[in-house]
Amino acid sequence: MGLIDKLRAELIDIIEWIDDSEHTLVWRFPRYRNQIKYGAQLIVRPGQSAVFVHQGRIADVFGPGHYRLETKNLPVLSTLMGWMHGFDSPFKAEVYFVSTRQLTDLKWGTSNPVPLRDADFGPVRVRAFGTYTLRAIDPGRLLSELVGTDGVYEAEEISALLRSIISMAFADVVASSGISVLDLAQNYGELSETVRRAVVERIDDEYGLELPQLYIVNVSVPAEVERALDARASMTAIGNLGAFQAYQMGNAMPEAAANPAGGLAGAGVGLGMGLAMTNSMQGMMGGGGPQGAPPQAPPPLPTVTWHVAENGEALGPFTPAQMAQAIAGGRVTRASLVWCAGMDGWHPAGDVEALAGQFAPPPPPVPEG
Repeated sequence: MGLIDKLRAELIDIIEWIDDSEHTLVWRFPRYRNQIKYGAQLIVRPGQSAVFVHQGRIADVFGPGHYRLETKNLPVLSTLMGWMHGFDSPFKAEVYFVSTRQLTDLKWGTSNPVPLRDADFGPVRVRAFGTYTLRAIDPGRLLSELVGTDGVYEAEEISALLRSIISMAFADVVASSGISVLDLAQNYGELSETVRRAVVERIDDEYGLELPQLYIVNVSVPAEVERALDARASMTAIGNLGAFQAYQMGNAMPEAAANPAGGLAGAGVGLGMGLAMTNSMQGMMGGGGPQGAPPQAPPPLPTVTWHVAENGEALGPFTPAQMAQAIAGGRVTRASLVWCAGMDGWHPAGDVEALAGQFAPPPPPVPEG
């Protein structure tokens, strides 16, 4: 074997890429001094393209198939290298394999909150995240605009740029959609497709890339807005807020009356605050009635109010209902001094006709043995 034949045997005769990665976009075939044997075998597998580059210029592009490299299937490279006729010698060229299959499970998200103007809550900041798939549709443009001379180009190297483009498209689409924050979840599908199309318009012609799929997985709002949403849902579930307040107040009265620490003062203050809150909320919500109905009139004030002497202090005023609760709980006894308007002074509760009937009758005298 001569020296020339030996050198030719050492040159590349099979060019292929066995892609065992999941996120590699471009891979450059390694070779010594870029020398490729005339008649070498080129194997391009499904989901790949092979691009020949000569002195920084894109030459021939091959789709999936099995090729024997000759002048007839390297027309551009033959022109660039001045091959007027057939040749039988090694030639120099860089070979890049480009993945044209979908690269899946790529993630995107808004690095900063996106300000929106919501019809229900006013200015709101939202965050979003999701997934997308990526595919090269123009290998030549991808090499020219992004890859350059890199030997390996991973999808992660362009992910930061894509995330920025997706976030910008998401902000534009959601802001112009006019959809309320409460209704975003039920429109994820439509919004996802609109965002995908907006992103493709920006990267297709410029980078030779396509996003076959893009999904919005979640759109979240700040914690304070979430609490406001929960409060609104709770109020809707309650319905008539005035009736709910009255129900809560009625349940709390026996506990307040039976609580020795709070005494009559605690029961009176709690009941007064409950009535004031109920009246205030009814006024704001139109009385809790149907929409458009006039507000309900406040209940009439009690005509009789009582004062009770306890520990040397006058407590009150108390309504008849409060006095009944206090008597039932044992806080007011027959001997407790009471007073109301029209009385000439303080008298034991057991001697006042309006209250005497609420006390249990005293036991009969013990018979003498």
